[in-house]
Amino acid sequence: MSPSYRSRSNQAATVLAVVADIAAVILGLWILFSLLDANRTNDLVNAVHDAAQWLAGWSHDLFTMDTEWLRTILNYGLPALVYLFIGHTLANRMRRG
Repeated sequence: MSPSYRSRSNQAATVLAVVADIAAVILGLWILFSLLDANRTNDLVNAVHDAAQWLAGWSHDLFTMDTEWLRTILNYGLPALVYLFIGHTLANRMRRG
């Protein structure tokens, strides 16, 4: 492999890992906002909520227990972990070539 190919592969791997990290941060931030009962009319809280709902759309109501705080942690925490695992696993494989 040429050095330029390996460099581009490393850059793509870094971008993939950063995107996974950003997705997990958004989901984690929403969990924190929800647990702390943040003001949902606030623009930042609303934007984070909308982004988190979109990112966790595939796992919407995967867990439906009665306890709201636990439901929030599971329904938004699982996607965060999945994004981190898949994103970093793929990035590591890209770096290895």
